[in-house]
Amino acid sequence: MNALKKAGEASNTFAEKWATFVIRYKWPVLLGCLLLAVGLGSQGKMQFDGDYHVFFSKSNPELEAFDALQEKYTKDDNILIVLAPKNKNVFTQKNLVAIEELTAQAWNTPYSSRVDAITNYQHTRAEGDDLYVDDLSYESSLKTPEDIAEIREIALHEPLLINRLINKDGSVTAINVTVRLPGEDSAVEIPEVTTAARDMITAFQNDHPEFDVYTTGLVPLNTAFFEHSEKDFARVGLMILIVMILTLILTRNLFAMLSTLFVFLFSFMATLGFIGLLGIKLTPPSAVFPTMILTLAVADSIHILITYLQKTRTDGLDKKEALIESMRLNFMPVLITSLTTVIGFLTFNFGDVPPFWDLGNIVAFGMTMAFIFSTTLLPALIAIFPYWKKKKTKQVEKKTSWYTNLGYWVIDRPKGITVVSIGIIAVLAYIGSFNRFNDEFVEYFDTTVKFRQDSDFINENLTGFYNVEFSVGSGESGGINNPEYLQKLNEFEEWLEEQPEVVHVNAFTEVARRVNRSMHGDDQKYYKVPTQREEAAQYLLLYELSLPFGLDLNNQINVDKSETRVTATLENNSSVEMIAFAERAEQWLKDNAPEPMHAIGVSPTLMFSKLGFRQADSMFNGNIVALLLISLVLMFALRNLKLGVLSIIPNVAPVLVGFGLWWLYKGTINTGMVIVFGMTLGIIVDDTVHFMSKFLRARRELGYSAKDAVIYAFETVGRALVTTTVVLMAGFAVLSTSPFALNSYMARITLIIISSALIIDFLLLPALLLLTSREGKKAITAGNQNA
Repeated sequence: MNALKKAGEASNTFAEKWATFVIRYKWPVLLGCLLLAVGLGSQGKMQFDGDYHVFFSKSNPELEAFDALQEKYTKDDNILIVLAPKNKNVFTQKNLVAIEELTAQAWNTPYSSRVDAITNYQHTRAEGDDLYVDDLSYESSLKTPEDIAEIREIALHEPLLINRLINKDGSVTAINVTVRLPGEDSAVEIPEVTTAARDMITAFQNDHPEFDVYTTGLVPLNTAFFEHSEKDFARVGLMILIVMILTLILTRNLFAMLSTLFVFLFSFMATLGFIGLLGIKLTPPSAVFPTMILTLAVADSIHILITYLQKTRTDGLDKKEALIESMRLNFMPVLITSLTTVIGFLTFNFGDVPPFWDLGNIVAFGMTMAFIFSTTLLPALIAIFPYWKKKKTKQVEKKTSWYTNLGYWVIDRPKGITVVSIGIIAVLAYIGSFNRFNDEFVEYFDTTVKFRQDSDFINENLTGFYNVEFSVGSGESGGINNPEYLQKLNEFEEWLEEQPEVVHVNAFTEVARRVNRSMHGDDQKYYKVPTQREEAAQYLLLYELSLPFGLDLNNQINVDKSETRVTATLENNSSVEMIAFAERAEQWLKDNAPEPMHAIGVSPTLMFSKLGFRQADSMFNGNIVALLLISLVLMFALRNLKLGVLSIIPNVAPVLVGFGLWWLYKGTINTGMVIVFGMTLGIIVDDTVHFMSKFLRARRELGYSAKDAVIYAFETVGRALVTTTVVLMAGFAVLSTSPFALNSYMARITLIIISSALIIDFLLLPALLLLTSREGKKAITAGNQNA
């Protein structure tokens, strides 16, 4: 304990000397801060990445499996353009002509490799011994009513079209544009495809106002990610305005507000340089870093400023004395809160989602810079700015009296407050365990986003956006023509179609059945897979030779014809339901098919469904490490083992309360919320450290009893804690309005946790301090007074 005591005294001495140095050399310090911020900021380079692949690490097993599947077949990044004619009948001559025109134009989409529509669907028919494969509706302008009636009859009874490119009543249809992005620079490629597609759709709607047009698919998903990264980043202007106005109102000092603003701006500039030097591309999660740095930098500054203003307004110290005293009292708490916040954000690297790695590293660096600037730039600016001395007002007395009264209320009933608080925390912690993961990526966007609106319409009126794919092997080259393989594949297709969440199944067996029927004079009784291998191989070869360029079977059959791709399209399901479906399908293959046919389900939708679970598992160790490190830091900083251990309760309890209240509000959590423990742990420590440090100062330096020390803590730090909490909540409140759920949900639960932390630190923490303090022995006096 003597070593800890000496360390604390040394830190106070250092803080005084440091403050004196900064005030004395305020202009050189200001110049040095400016050079540091501008020097780093000059290296800043803002780039955004909207590709959904960024959410998955290279070692992610689901991504590896999905990439392996796409290497065997064709990549299926796509734009699904859905057309809803206002007359609710796709099958009119005018509508078919429009669909045919748009299908032709869709081939001009950059990087397009395939375009599927009802008009160019490759319909097979037999004439004698000849097999004909033609577009279902070509030269639609020449079709007679009888021709159109026949086209309708075929389309509405074709399994490969129903609930995929046409709905059952023929009122909505789709054109699916498959693109093969080079993957060299998504920030260029995705906007290029999106711009071309939007221009094409706009022109189509101008020419054909009789259609409502909706779009979804992986390219629109990537676009939504990309655009909302930029929009969330652009919110920083509004947040700065709100936070600065609040700072001005709460400090009632223009120069305090300006100093805080410069601390943030310098920290922000330096952080931009860090991003540029490391070549980090911003994504929707990492693009919110300005909010984090803004609110946390302001929190650092507020503690120094509030104490400074109290010393000048209430204690009558001059500017220099007040500034030195404020730095002496707050340097160590600000250092500790900055350090613990950095630790919390660095734990993001334990996770399995690269954008959160970036967010953690960016904010950790930004917080380091915010600490540096709040202990150099801030006091230098305060020393430079003129001081408008104000007399103590009744308003200030009234405010101080409120904190004092709260302190008296707490010290009169510490046992009752402790029992009730722990009971409420325990109940909410239990309730919080009922939260369930749900990473439906369509629901990453709220209903104000066009991508979400369009996807919901398409899910309700045509087909699902979610799917699970299987690469089902035969065990031999050319084995897909093996009748036994085809029969088992046919059974698997039938089983999939029977599942309640499945809306469509695309399997090679449908082609085999259809061609077999056509080769037998379109006799419906031959609508089954061939029973002879040579016959199946010949039919497949004949069919493939009849297909036009771009509409071949490469998206369903691998090169050596040893595997085929089965795609089950599903209704929008929760993450748990998606994973359960994939596991059921995998188990069916294990139980009913030979080993070469065993396959695992893959798809972007399934990867997102598993993402939250993987993130939670990988973040668990990180959170444990963060909690241990932060506890050790607090033990050293507070110079008290018992209080260091005790601090764990008010630091962890707000998170438990937050997730309990979240269950009452929402009940589901997503990947973005998994990082909340690590993120808020460092923020929560701010309240705890500042309250405990003032409590210990009263005990050690002033020789107060535990009860008087609690009152002293309320009087000296209560206002600062409320001010920092209000500022933090303002920043996260702006972020909570984001239409991107990973960010808005994270911000909303952070709001709950931050507000809970203040209540716990005003009620449970002082109650625990009273119950664990020994009144019989006099506290170590600070000689402690030369602080």
